[in-house]
Amino acid sequence: MNPFPHQYDAGAAGGPAGPVRVSAAGRPDLDTDAPPEFGGPEGYWSPEHLFVASIADCFILSFRAVARASRLEWAELSCAVEATLERVDKVTRFTAVTLRPVLRLHAGQETDRAERCLNKAKEVCLITNSLNAEVTLQPSVKASDERLSASAG
Repeated sequence: MNPFPHQYDAGAAGGPAGPVRVSAAGRPDLDTDAPPEFGGPEGYWSPEHLFVASIADCFILSFRAVARASRLEWAELSCAVEATLERVDKVTRFTAVTLRPVLRLHAGQETDRAERCLNKAKEVCLITNSLNAEVTLQPSVKASDERLSASAG
């Protein structure tokens, strides 16, 4: 890892109507729009969806690091995230985030240790640590022969 501080740069461009193009050097551009809840069209990533997806993504990447440091062997992790957007004191903001990770272990793995790693991943996740919202973890640990069920759908 590089020493802190780290700098991240991205930008966006758009006209009076239609998609906004989000870009960052060395990465594919992404067209976004307002979500349908704010009158936008279906089928686009919105800032709200990108934000919620970044929570799930960061959680899984954090878990990878925690599991590696803990020498925990695991098979697969999915993480559904539900975030509640509300108007509080005339300010629209996310007020609650629920992470529902589903971890599939190899046969014979310790579920207690795996649950501790899931909790530690929430504690060290950069995105959840940067939120001004209540963050709740509802983990599920499954044996290797059980199907993963967490999804954003």
